[in-house]
Amino acid sequence: MYRKFFNLTRNPFDLTPDPSFLFPTNRHNEALAALYYGVRRRKGFVVLTGEVGTGKTLLLRCLLQLLKRTKDVSYAYLFNSRLSPTEFLQYVVTDFGLPAAGKNKGELLLELCNHVVSRGMRGLTSVLVVDEAHHLSEDILEELRLLTNLETTDSKLLQMVLVGQPELDRKLDSVGLRQLKQRVAFRCHLSPLDLKETKEYVEWRLHLAGANSSSGLFFPEPAISAVYRHSRGLPRLINVLCENALITAYARQTRSVTAAMIDEIAAGLRLEVTSPSETEPGVTDMDVKRAAKILLDLYASLQKPPLSPKSQLRIPVIAGGADEPDI
Repeated sequence: MYRKFFNLTRNPFDLTPDPSFLFPTNRHNEALAALYYGVRRRKGFVVLTGEVGTGKTLLLRCLLQLLKRTKDVSYAYLFNSRLSPTEFLQYVVTDFGLPAAGKNKGELLLELCNHVVSRGMRGLTSVLVVDEAHHLSEDILEELRLLTNLETTDSKLLQMVLVGQPELDRKLDSVGLRQLKQRVAFRCHLSPLDLKETKEYVEWRLHLAGANSSSGLFFPEPAISAVYRHSRGLPRLINVLCENALITAYARQTRSVTAAMIDEIAAGLRLEVTSPSETEPGVTDMDVKRAAKILLDLYASLQKPPLSPKSQLRIPVIAGGADEPDI
């Protein structure tokens, strides 16, 4: 709709994870290199984590694109990890192109193991890629650990790439999965972009969409600062804000996005609404002030000379704000 108005050849801020739009920060380059190296060198487990919207799936698509260029790598890609152990095996076996219908868990494992061992003996690599891996149950993660027992004297026969949110890190760090944690060869983490990277990210996408030297005119510095403030450097939110900004600018027939436009769009998208996890539940400024006053009063009372046995002491209760009975 707005491409002709801005002389663009494609939409620069689509949410679809297109590998051609990968913005090569040092973190992204290092993570992609670690994942690719881990698979090609048959290291077994490699893990990629990052907060929602940091570009994990896009990086994973880039990895899969690299693997497709090789003739000795076959992979099964699982994007829905909310499955039972048997359903999980059925999906993996099917995605490897093997028959799975009507087979029980033992038969599925045998089918998968025979396939992986057969490929390994021919010098071929088999990879299991799991997106949204933070949803995997401990039972399935234990099944994956047992599958890594398929190995030769110098390499693993089934490579595993687990991609998920930071909850995956916490899961792998749990005591119950310590055996699996010790088998992870590489752990990579994607963090949000900083202000400078946000500016470069927007200009990079506009350049790939045909903007060339005009990208700085579309999003001047104040607009970029507003985008960074509302998106907190998360690429997905940057895309959402910038896509809406170009539509708004087109509707108003202006070629330059303003900070006010970004603020207006962010308000409409409710990006300023704080999630419950970002605040301490049940604690208000008044609670903090009341608690501080009580602590100061208590400290002052401790500085006074000791009271005689006949004196009475009143001890305030922090939670309710009321006084305890005399003691």
